[in-house]
Amino acid sequence: MIEFTNVTKSYSVGTKALRGVSMQIEDGEFAFLVGPSGSGKSTIIKLITGELKPTSGSVHVNGYSLERIRKREIPYLRRTVGVVFQDFRLIDNKTVYDNVAFAMRVVGTGTREIRSRVPYVLNLVGLEHKSRRHPGELSGGEQQRLAIARALVNNPSTIIADEPTGNLDPARSLEIMTLLQEINNLGTTMLVVTHEQNLVEQFANRVITINDGLISSDRMDGHYDYED
Repeated sequence: MIEFTNVTKSYSVGTKALRGVSMQIEDGEFAFLVGPSGSGKSTIIKLITGELKPTSGSVHVNGYSLERIRKREIPYLRRTVGVVFQDFRLIDNKTVYDNVAFAMRVVGTGTREIRSRVPYVLNLVGLEHKSRRHPGELSGGEQQRLAIARALVNNPSTIIADEPTGNLDPARSLEIMTLLQEINNLGTTMLVVTHEQNLVEQFANRVITINDGLISSDRMDGHYDYED
């Protein structure tokens, strides 16, 4: 579960990115987080992953209290939260298989489990036949599927997808969103940060809108409440 209670976040330059955000995303839920550039979306992601601590208020993510989390606990928090980035962040000189396996090795997973888990996840995202290819040999949509596989492989309870379709054409965007919905249907909590209004409105999921550091709308009907 993700829970923000009256969260503020100020940066040293004086910018107040969040001005009293309260929201709760239940286990297994699918929610979109939308808002104009500079509204606070990136700050929310950084708070969820432990990259930042709130200035005031409380942030709870999967049993961890982020306002008082110890540095040594952060890797354990991050094992419960997979992140999918807009720019993919793939390792070009590693194969598809090794990109995914690497995410398991860095958290100390044994070879036997890696050999079992990686093919399963590649099959889940439709890349089982491209395990020996390199990222440069894949289409944009396939690279995003690989990024999703890497986020999934350590079996996190939550996935944060930051503009996961920002570099894709409409057909591939719909494909990726459908995949994220399927992953959510398996029980993974999904928070998707996006600007793509038309895409959001194709899915009847919760839409949390943030404007100027405040939650301005929280709707269950898949509709935006702002114009970017």
